[in-house]
Amino acid sequence: MSQFTGTGVAMITPFNSDGSIDWGSLKKTIAHLTNGKVDYIVVLGTTGESATLSREEKQAIFSFVAANNTAKLPLVAGIGGNYTQEVINYFGKFDLTGYAAILSVSPYYNKPNQNGLYEHYKALNEASPLPIIMYNVPGRTGMNVTADTTLKIARDCKKIIATKEASGNLDQIMQIIKYKPAGFEVISGDDGISLPMIACGAVGVISVVANAFPLEFSNMIRYCLQGDFAAARPLHYKLTDIINSMFVEGSPSGVKAYMSEMGICENNFRLPVVTVSDGLKEKIRGMIKDL
Repeated sequence: MSQFTGTGVAMITPFNSDGSIDWGSLKKTIAHLTNGKVDYIVVLGTTGESATLSREEKQAIFSFVAANNTAKLPLVAGIGGNYTQEVINYFGKFDLTGYAAILSVSPYYNKPNQNGLYEHYKALNEASPLPIIMYNVPGRTGMNVTADTTLKIARDCKKIIATKEASGNLDQIMQIIKYKPAGFEVISGDDGISLPMIACGAVGVISVVANAFPLEFSNMIRYCLQGDFAAARPLHYKLTDIINSMFVEGSPSGVKAYMSEMGICENNFRLPVVTVSDGLKEKIRGMIKDL
């Protein structure tokens, strides 16, 4: 877990206006994150619009990022789904050379009960070629992975080394941190509450905002991990309004609006994701100037 301590970035996937992958901007994004001193990169999570990419495109992105990872940052591959056997099949089909772990979101839409969630991750644990970071994001999946279920998975599934917790429920998060077995860690999945989560014992964050502001956000996380919350708080509050603006009209619409204004990528998406409103774009321009 030491290589997944600190700031991981749920990296965007840049597109051209015709919907094709913008490889030049993807390379520029990797360099931007590297120069911003993030600790690791998560490729093709939700922020990477993985739901709109074919298996062939995903493989091409996995390979491109590995080939252009000049700083040799740890890489995490986003491979998840709501059909357990299909996820297992993907494990065998993707060439994950250069990757250190897999991030796998809990099944979405079909809303399995807690035993179904446990059996899903147990099956992934037995089949995975790499360590797994499980991902609980009930706002997107429709089903919370409870503290009890997470702890049972942590105890029984030794390849599952951490959970990315985006439930927003600090009581649940503290229960996991308090009772987790050795070797299993909690990673924040919410930029806005990363500071209090680390104060409670989380080991870092997998961030959206760090796509645009990698240095500021990763510095804040480093201060937190050092226990210097007096230094971390000003950076935290400097970024809170920016974080809120990135999600008010959906993600990754918000973060790409920032990155487009900063000249890192174009403000393009694949449907059903669309750009933010003109009013929010104007607000974003002002917030960039203020920062």
